[in-house]
Amino acid sequence: MKKLGLLLTASAMIAFVGCKNEKKDADSLEELTESVEVEEVKEAPKTLSVMMESKSGSNAIGQVVFTEENGVVKMDAKFEGLTEGTHAIHIHEKADCSADDGTSTGGHWNPTHQRHGKWGDAEGYHKGDIGNMVADANGMAKISMETDEWCIGCDDENKNIVGKAIIVHDGEDDFVSQPTGDAGGRVSCGGIIE
Repeated sequence: MKKLGLLLTASAMIAFVGCKNEKKDADSLEELTESVEVEEVKEAPKTLSVMMESKSGSNAIGQVVFTEENGVVKMDAKFEGLTEGTHAIHIHEKADCSADDGTSTGGHWNPTHQRHGKWGDAEGYHKGDIGNMVADANGMAKISMETDEWCIGCDDENKNIVGKAIIVHDGEDDFVSQPTGDAGGRVSCGGIIE
């Protein structure tokens, strides 16, 4: 009888310890789950590189790189072969650089039907109105900008730059003349294609 009592006591202790360990394991798992922060899944940056070709008998060439990260598109552009001075740069409607003078790209990209103006102007501006850059005596020019008003390949036609073209003009954008800023001929062209 004594042996039976000891056996029952030992069994009860094992069952109690086992249940206690299960609760401890469950508590540890819960603490671990609470301590691990759920990190937002970030998309890798999207990048498009556009090679610029000469137009209108110029020697202007270059490269424009678009990078989209966290809803912001950054544009970095470098050119060479420009005439010294100020040159307008715009996004145009079509990624078609087949015409010798670049006119196959159409007009400025303006999906929201605004007046032409300086980027950010309260009175309006085209989504393609990037602005002006200055070429040095060696014909070199750079320009950079960032905006959340563009995207690379998204479904919003008011923001999507894919299928458009970058155009560098012979002259300066005056930000007043409608609809182009009186920037002169098109001296370099590159289609924005994925």
